[in-house]
Amino acid sequence: MDHQQMALIHIFSWSAAIILFVIAYVMIKQNKQEKPIKILQMTLRLFYVLVIATGADLFFRFYFGVQSEYFAESIIKLIAGVWVIAAMEMTLAKAKKGKKEFAGWLQLAFALVIALALGFGRLPFGFLP
Repeated sequence: MDHQQMALIHIFSWSAAIILFVIAYVMIKQNKQEKPIKILQMTLRLFYVLVIATGADLFFRFYFGVQSEYFAESIIKLIAGVWVIAAMEMTLAKAKKGKKEFAGWLQLAFALVIALALGFGRLPFGFLP
């Protein structure tokens, strides 16, 4: 599989994960039944694994190596991507427990901006040169 196909799979998987996250959050806030929320969260976690696997493939195939000109930015993007997933899980867990989830939303927004800016703006395979 070439780099463009892997990048497209990566973009699809994190896009689907964000959509599933929003649906799960809305369902939790509307006090829906526990079982559909649990199924949705398990599906979301499957997409987390897909995001991490495709991201790791892109990282090790194209950015790995200290000599790479994008090495530092790819490390920061990798950390921001894991941070996005952690913030999503934290936000859902706090919402499920009925606690305030503002810190989770703030972290999610901050990490998502970093990941998207590096992914689409700075690193290769993004929209900007």
